[in-house]
Amino acid sequence: MCEVLLCDNHLLAVVKPAMLPTQTVTAGDDNLEERAKLWLRQETGKEGAIFLQPIHRLDKPASGIVLFARSSKALSRLNLCMRERQIDKTYYALIEGTPPSKTGNLEHFLKHGDFRAEVVGSEREGGKKALLSYRVLDMRCDRSLLEITLVTGRYHQIRAQLSAIGCPIVGDKKYGSRSPFANPGIALHHGQMSFSHPVSKKQITLQSPFIF
Repeated sequence: MCEVLLCDNHLLAVVKPAMLPTQTVTAGDDNLEERAKLWLRQETGKEGAIFLQPIHRLDKPASGIVLFARSSKALSRLNLCMRERQIDKTYYALIEGTPPSKTGNLEHFLKHGDFRAEVVGSEREGGKKALLSYRVLDMRCDRSLLEITLVTGRYHQIRAQLSAIGCPIVGDKKYGSRSPFANPGIALHHGQMSFSHPVSKKQITLQSPFIF
């Protein structure tokens, strides 16, 4: 099982390693959800079906925090929070090159293509608005370490938007990276998540350190 950050009657938060899918469409394939269900069965001694649904997903080559709902009440309330942008998610990425400024906002229109996101000119071309903010934490020769706050949550958003400004994530060949990454996957990690507990309303902040 992966590292567990939080577990109660309504929530389970774990750290997904790179190259492990959050879920899978092929029965029997290894994935984070099935690992988490197995861990819960072992911890609770419960047999039979386990209710567990991800509130969000991470791309297979990325790593970091994934939050699951363990109850239908938690699932519906957290899905609403996601839609209303009441859950703060912070990512860390090691990119090729340097962005235009040390802090900034990126805005693009993204279209879901063939297993990738494509930047298009407007909504009329089938795009959905994608927004994020970033700040440079460190610069290492021809690479930069970014802290990224998502405003929207589009498919492959961070990867596509950074590639669109000429700064692909290290190791992300799908989006134009020419630099190998020493670890499995790509240099993108979901490192912090803040939200209100769906039942107790207590403010929760989850953290997972990154190693780039």
